[in-house]
Amino acid sequence: MGNLLKQLAVSAVLAVMAIAATASELADKLKLPNHALLMRHALAPGIGDPSGFTLADCATQRNLDAHGRQQAMRTGEWLQRQGIQTALVLTSPWCRCKDTAGLLGYGAPEVEPAIGSFFESSQEASHCTHRLQQRLAQLGPIKGHQALILVTHHVNILDYMGSHVGSGDMVLVQFDAQGKLLTAKRYPSLGDDLYFKRSSMPR
Repeated sequence: MGNLLKQLAVSAVLAVMAIAATASELADKLKLPNHALLMRHALAPGIGDPSGFTLADCATQRNLDAHGRQQAMRTGEWLQRQGIQTALVLTSPWCRCKDTAGLLGYGAPEVEPAIGSFFESSQEASHCTHRLQQRLAQLGPIKGHQALILVTHHVNILDYMGSHVGSGDMVLVQFDAQGKLLTAKRYPSLGDDLYFKRSSMPR
């Protein structure tokens, strides 16, 4: 029994060390001028937005539910535990993104039209992705050591990196001087234990 407890203790220490190493890597990478964190907004049940919605009126849009708000707050707490103390947070004009960005705890986010959803106008995908690349290329060299976090939508991240992400998922991206993707590493959304329930449906 004694040996078993020692083995379990050693395993626990190694697991904590591995998590710390990964966390340190994330914080360190986000200090670099060619890395950013893309995040899909937290849980907002449904698909798309109601007919006739307007960006000026959150009540006409699909919004975060209680789980989504909690998910966003937990994510912000997790990011700060990783050593990410300051961040430049950009958000899509959609209220579910603005709310997610605000709940991360890095102050008032900056609304960035370039990362708004094109779910209702898929023909705009190429143009929108090009605008995202431009913003990454512009902001990377001037952000200093603070992290660059962009809260956006499933369709935007999918078109930029070619992979699906769940609600609240984050992707650490490395980009070139033109803002084009070089590498990507996904961080699944956080929840009560390890992961929150998340949907893979486009939003």
